[in-house]
Amino acid sequence: MIEMKTVADVIEALIGVFLCSTSEIAALAFMEWLGIEVDSIYVPYIRPLPANPGEVVDLRFFETRLNQYSFHDASLLAEALTHGSYTRPENPRCYKRLEFLGDAVLDYLITMHLHNEHPNLSSRLLTDLRSASVNNDCYARTAIKAGLHQHILLHDSQHLKRRILTIVKNFKQSSQDSTSGWESEPVIKILADIIESLAGAIYVDSGYDKEVVFQSIKPLLEPLVTPETLKLQPGRELKELCEKENFVRKEEDGKLEVNANGAIYVCGLTAANKKTAEKIASMRILEMLKKNYDAGESHIQPRLSCDIRQVR
Repeated sequence: MIEMKTVADVIEALIGVFLCSTSEIAALAFMEWLGIEVDSIYVPYIRPLPANPGEVVDLRFFETRLNQYSFHDASLLAEALTHGSYTRPENPRCYKRLEFLGDAVLDYLITMHLHNEHPNLSSRLLTDLRSASVNNDCYARTAIKAGLHQHILLHDSQHLKRRILTIVKNFKQSSQDSTSGWESEPVIKILADIIESLAGAIYVDSGYDKEVVFQSIKPLLEPLVTPETLKLQPGRELKELCEKENFVRKEEDGKLEVNANGAIYVCGLTAANKKTAEKIASMRILEMLKKNYDAGESHIQPRLSCDIRQVR
């Protein structure tokens, strides 16, 4: 009996064949033939009131950051930078709608780029590359490096502004070599959202031209992650290490614990949300475990009990 997921995977693969060998139009036609109705008619993007973007955003700054892309309707740029706490009659919408759109567009563009750039990689490795390229940490670090955080309209949210300044300060004190973001401290999601909202704004402003979006956003994301520079998400890396070395990993009572050949490593799950807490705890335990690698051995040596510490 064929499982439903197998059937779904085959359908997705066939759509991918049409995308790679013919065109998006052919892929949409195939989906319609399958009974998957997709409305590909673009509806004009209308804001309820006109904006005066020159008063709220530095248009020249964003041209230099976005590979010289110049907005035809710069009020889209103003919308992409407007936080929900700062809406005005001349700028009535926040960035959320454009972020929702840009998230999907960037995911598609980076997926296509990785698929075309690395034709011999397995689907699992392609998925790892995409996960390391399309995540909040990566986008947030990108926004900080480009100085975009200074242009988010946050005048009515001083608390959030202070939090961003703290994150930026911590970022500047850490290594900026990698764009994967896994090794970074927790970020404020709005710093990642700004990359996606900019992508959404360019997508609409360019007449829904995905290539223009990619060429405009790509310089911000470079260097893109490659198989050589790929770093696994800390939780995934720790799980795979535990499986390989037969370590016992468990989460309970608000703690992540790893029993490595009798040596116990514990880290409290204290972040605001479970995903971030697991990432931080995994990073800390991986750091302690890797310190115990014996260069001449294929496995991790357990620590002495006096050296084992609990990280909170």
